[in-house]
Amino acid sequence: MTILIEQPEFGVEAEETKVHVDEKELVLDGGFVVPQINSFGHTFRDYDAESERQQGVENFYHTNHIHQTYDFVKKMREQYGKLDRVEMSIWECCELLNEVVDESDPDLDEPQIEHLLQTAEAIRRDYPDEDWLHLTGLIHDLGKVLLLPSFGELPQWAVVGDTFPVGCAYDESVVHHKYFKENPDHYNPAYNTKYGVYSGGCGLNNVMMSWGHDDYMYLVAKENKSTLPSAGLFIIRYHSFYALHRSGAYKHLMNEEDVENLKWLQIFNKYDLYSKSKVRIDVEKVKPYYLSLIEKYFPAKLKW
Repeated sequence: MTILIEQPEFGVEAEETKVHVDEKELVLDGGFVVPQINSFGHTFRDYDAESERQQGVENFYHTNHIHQTYDFVKKMREQYGKLDRVEMSIWECCELLNEVVDESDPDLDEPQIEHLLQTAEAIRRDYPDEDWLHLTGLIHDLGKVLLLPSFGELPQWAVVGDTFPVGCAYDESVVHHKYFKENPDHYNPAYNTKYGVYSGGCGLNNVMMSWGHDDYMYLVAKENKSTLPSAGLFIIRYHSFYALHRSGAYKHLMNEEDVENLKWLQIFNKYDLYSKSKVRIDVEKVKPYYLSLIEKYFPAKLKW
């Protein structure tokens, strides 16, 4: 079967790109048709497929899994939680991301601003009344500015990639799990058990996650007193936590609020993942709508 990917609503300009898909192709909640292949011609999140980026992705996770320790995360949260680097608006931050390409992502090689708008517009089409979810789609990756010089120019392994709890055993569902054997926490009896330093049902808000753009943007939104609902903040903080929302790992640490928010995260994730395509967005056409949402849920200037 051959289809033409078209998304004419809300400023989306469809390229005439034909994609061969199976009859059982995924259709998201409001009818958004999902391509089965990513920008490189492979299935999404296929970490074994041969591609021009694949070895680089595996090398990234090798380094990431060695260095993301409990002590490292604690240090980064203390350092960046001060929010003393820059003052700027949400939209100004969106524009900064034009320089960023995520080396951990096997599906995307476009500038990040393209992915942000692809995600937001796909959600907007299917959930027109959930404006907070549209905005969450736009801002969920803004923490990737940590890669830029004004934010410390952190290495990719400390900014992007799948996230996972630190301070307890690494679940085997975490991508490239084998490299955790080179992480010192793997051998620390305080950190290498099922619960580690945590307790059952303690709530994910009390669990330290591997440091990166997710946790940083969560801190920015929370400390700048965003009025996004708790589900929006949950999505921002855990959208890269694939071991949880794809594999069901670490649920023993969740509380009741986490269980409810996870439902929204699983909805969001379909759009975050599958909207990575060559569909282009008319930025100037959709900009006024997103500026109105930013004004509704955030102050004019934020501390970063």
